[in-house]
Amino acid sequence: MNIRNSTPADLMNMQHCNLLCLPENYQMKYYFYHGLSWPQLSYVAEDAKGNIVGYVLAKMEEDPDEATHGHITSLAVKRSHRRLGLARKLMDHASRAMVESFKAKYVSLHVRVSNRAALRLYAHTLKFEQSEVEAKYYADGEDAYAMKRDLTKLLDEFSEPKKLFLPFREKQPAQVTPQVAVIEDTTEDFVDNENSQSGLSVLAEDNLIKEFKDSASMT
Repeated sequence: MNIRNSTPADLMNMQHCNLLCLPENYQMKYYFYHGLSWPQLSYVAEDAKGNIVGYVLAKMEEDPDEATHGHITSLAVKRSHRRLGLARKLMDHASRAMVESFKAKYVSLHVRVSNRAALRLYAHTLKFEQSEVEAKYYADGEDAYAMKRDLTKLLDEFSEPKKLFLPFREKQPAQVTPQVAVIEDTTEDFVDNENSQSGLSVLAEDNLIKEFKDSASMT
């Protein structure tokens, strides 16, 4: 099994999975809206053959009066692949992406009051808390529990990035200083040698001239 970030090519299969599993269905443009607006938040679970067997469709809420938070629009896993922990993993991936990308403080969702299996997953496994009951939330008139999951602990993990340790940077100053000293010493030696060689050359030339004059006078 593999869980990965969804792509536009997955949207048809995500919609098909939704139609098989849930009574709440969406038009394709709604999937595209999520995929184009928040491409990093939705995930799919695929089997060894690459077939999508589950998905989570997520978004960020855009209410400026509330704390930054995400929302789970839809979550589904095919019956053939349930009880494998895929729903929990999909939810965890989406929640972490909300924190990493948008610094979300919490994530919200709605669940039917009659959906006991989903309520166990959200309340006991994922630690969602019920905030209120929204009457007749669904198209068929059923009520929904509005639930929230606190993401501040995940947010704290990303608030202070780990210090990057690069050993070669620590050694760099120690390497530069000796090189400069060596270059300076070498330059001084070079100047001193050049002066001494010039002096010796002048002295030898003077001696030759003197010897030439002496020989000339003797002649």
